[in-house]
Amino acid sequence: MDVRTFIAGWPVYRQLTGADPLGRGAAAKSKGSAELVARTETADRVARSVCPYCAVGCGQRVFVKDERVVQIEGDPDSPISRGRLCPKGSASRSLVTGPLRQKKVLYRRPYGTDWEELDLATAMDMIADRVVAARAATWEDRDPAGRPLNRTLGISGLGGATLDNEENYLIKKLFTAIGAIQIENQARI
Repeated sequence: MDVRTFIAGWPVYRQLTGADPLGRGAAAKSKGSAELVARTETADRVARSVCPYCAVGCGQRVFVKDERVVQIEGDPDSPISRGRLCPKGSASRSLVTGPLRQKKVLYRRPYGTDWEELDLATAMDMIADRVVAARAATWEDRDPAGRPLNRTLGISGLGGATLDNEENYLIKKLFTAIGAIQIENQARI
């Protein structure tokens, strides 16, 4: 390659000698950038979703190719966010595709130092057994004056800010049904 051809390929040279003196068009493009295609254009389908980070409920468009999430953007049809996402919402693709995402149930036994993998059914059974045992061990039928209590102070619930009203309603119903009275949500703290 001779020097003139090499220099002619520089964006600054194209900017100074071409029809794009501000360098915002053709002068700024390289062969590599001209061949780039947006991930949204190559997606097989688009699914609508809601951002999981807070209770605002911003709409998202999830672009999927070969059954893998390739891009997440704000949904312009959402009446809540009108296509906008905060920095956390814009980075929510990493929740699904991040290399550090846990995909297995891990359990550390009391006083243990190592994590062990459990299958989901075993973990769910352990949780259910512990809820039943805590409720049985701490159940209060009546107070010292004989007034009915029908509660347990051994179980409590703390919801996260990503829960919507419907999820909070169901969680409140579940915890109330098992007798818990200490039920809070992060939005109130």
